[in-house]
Amino acid sequence: MSDHTMFEVESIDRMYLNVRVPRLAYGAGVQGFFVGHRGHHYASTALMDPMTKAFVADIHGFIAARGLELVSFGKERKDDVAQQFLARFSGTEGVLFVGRAQEKALVWRTQRRYNPATGEPYAWLVRSTAFINYFYFYCVDEDFGPFFIKFGTYFPYTAKLCINGNEWAKRQAAKAGIGFEALDNGFAAVDDVDWLQAICDSLGPERIDALLRKWLTILPNPFTSEDEAAGYRYELSILQAEFSLTQMLDRPVSGRIFFEQVLHDNLDIGRPDHVGLIFDRRVIAKGRAKTQDGSAPGDHQRGNPVAARGLQEHQGQAVLQTREGAAHRDHDQRPPRFPGHQTADQPARTAADRLFRQPAPARRPNHQPRPDPGRPGVHRSHRPRRHLSEHPNPRTALRRRQGARPAAGLARPPAPGPRVHQP
Repeated sequence: MSDHTMFEVESIDRMYLNVRVPRLAYGAGVQGFFVGHRGHHYASTALMDPMTKAFVADIHGFIAARGLELVSFGKERKDDVAQQFLARFSGTEGVLFVGRAQEKALVWRTQRRYNPATGEPYAWLVRSTAFINYFYFYCVDEDFGPFFIKFGTYFPYTAKLCINGNEWAKRQAAKAGIGFEALDNGFAAVDDVDWLQAICDSLGPERIDALLRKWLTILPNPFTSEDEAAGYRYELSILQAEFSLTQMLDRPVSGRIFFEQVLHDNLDIGRPDHVGLIFDRRVIAKGRAKTQDGSAPGDHQRGNPVAARGLQEHQGQAVLQTREGAAHRDHDQRPPRFPGHQTADQPARTAADRLFRQPAPARRPNHQPRPDPGRPGVHRSHRPRRHLSEHPNPRTALRRRQGARPAAGLARPPAPGPRVHQP
């Protein structure tokens, strides 16, 4: 496809970042914040509650002062809601709206524990999870374009920042005077490709951190300036990063050929005749028998390495959706199952291969096939039906009688004849 590519641009696409205070991520740091920094006698959730209420009050005051709309998110896509507000926004920078949603988060809780020596209670911090309110601030930055940052409303007030590198490149290209035709998430045409690529390469951690510091001074912040001066400040870390490679082709038919070839390669690679094992023995990643130098210690001791075998030997395993056989793709690896249905022309045998007319052992049911009088040549499995209700004492019927029982290989003694009356 290189002969049909007019230009290509590689850049950061969507990036999702953690925004948290590292010193509040462990118990000793929380203790140091409330005791060492703020001067309390101990750390407790009772001290976190006033901070939470003040932070939520600041958010509602921020919304009211700017005349913003508070949207309670449901099951709809948040990006679709943001696009509606973005279409009505005419400025170069500002807050579009504020959203609210309940999400799961890691929080700190206090447990009451007791001193084993004195029995006195004391508070102990533990990490836990809870569904808390998150407030989403959807904004437009002069340099980065649309982005959002969300804050948790429970201590330690972790946040998430989401940016789009292509939107940042569009803003920078417009400031530099580079002519381009924009796509929803990329470029359809550009006057200077090398200059645009240099702009995309210049997006680094310093610029992203500057974006965070700028908007932390605009949006409500749960920490004071004294807290930040003492070292309790938000830091960034990457949670998820996506990168884009925009390739503009010369003709629409080139894109169609490329698309069909990609589909063919991804479908054909999973066919049974193209799939096989690379190793001729089982590879163990952990434990005492970990595979080293391409072989396992147990294989050398036994001298019989496992032979390689092909995968997906049956057509029903080829992941062809909507086929009934796709649900049993590993049936070639399952042990054989004994049939429980009727079988034709199966020779009748005595129970447990005993001699003809030899009595069965005591309390052992006979499940061997027996002839079906209604269907000659067909044998069905016979399972006697017994109900506990027929026994006078069901609990006794479930117990095995103690004591010796007659051996399976011995015949029963003949029954005594009728007694003759003696005058």
